[in-house]
Amino acid sequence: MGLRKFKPVTPGTRFRVGASFTEITATKPEKSLVVSVKKSGGRNNSGKMTMRYLGGGHKKSYRLIDFKRDKFDIPATVASVEYDPNRTARIALLHYADGEKRYIIAPEGLQVGQTLVSGVSVAPEVGNALKLANIPLGSIVHNLEIHPGKGAQLARSAGAYAQLAARDGKYAIVKMPSGETRMILADCMATIGTVSNSDHANEVLGKAGRNRWLGRRPRVRGVAMNPVDHPMGGGEGRSSGGHPRSRKGVLAKGYKTRTLKKYSNRFIIERRKK
Repeated sequence: MGLRKFKPVTPGTRFRVGASFTEITATKPEKSLVVSVKKSGGRNNSGKMTMRYLGGGHKKSYRLIDFKRDKFDIPATVASVEYDPNRTARIALLHYADGEKRYIIAPEGLQVGQTLVSGVSVAPEVGNALKLANIPLGSIVHNLEIHPGKGAQLARSAGAYAQLAARDGKYAIVKMPSGETRMILADCMATIGTVSNSDHANEVLGKAGRNRWLGRRPRVRGVAMNPVDHPMGGGEGRSSGGHPRSRKGVLAKGYKTRTLKKYSNRFIIERRKK
């Protein structure tokens, strides 16, 4: 896993820094685990644009990912490590001993031919999935569940990981990728290791067209608009726009948007913002 710099043969490649894709072992996905996905282009069911700055982009097929890892005590062999256009991480195709095939998010350092298993009493090795109650303290994990059996919802993007800090009764205390420390039920599943493709954050697109391939249309600054379109618009010449705020007037700095009596407050031990 690494980065590749390009020779400046065109203006678009002059500053481009892309992935080397050295870890990829298969070019075509497993047909049985691929479904088609329809794009909205930011429009709702009546065709009205409800999300700005979306649209276009390269056509993508969705790979069905196993976020639950609920095939307990059945060993699986890593058949291939593949690129997934729907996420920043790499994915791995597993061939289970009973003949089933599933995709998982590939952890850093996963090799083709490696054997993975999920369950209660499996070894805490990279790629194996266990309950937080059975993972040694201090371990680096990803693909965390919030509710037992619902499937992983936390630490799923490229290079992300959480750390199991302690256990307190039926809860495990986990330090999240954001820096927040919170309690999660110890019955929740997590996978050992860090998510693959950690160099994703250092990639440089190189040209505006590559953003369009990703389905992102140009985003207009509020200060460049008219007063009728944005609170920060208007003014003679180039003006700063006043206090930073959203299109609807919500202040961007110092204004707390989290409700005071939120149910999940009781599970947060240390906030992301100190």
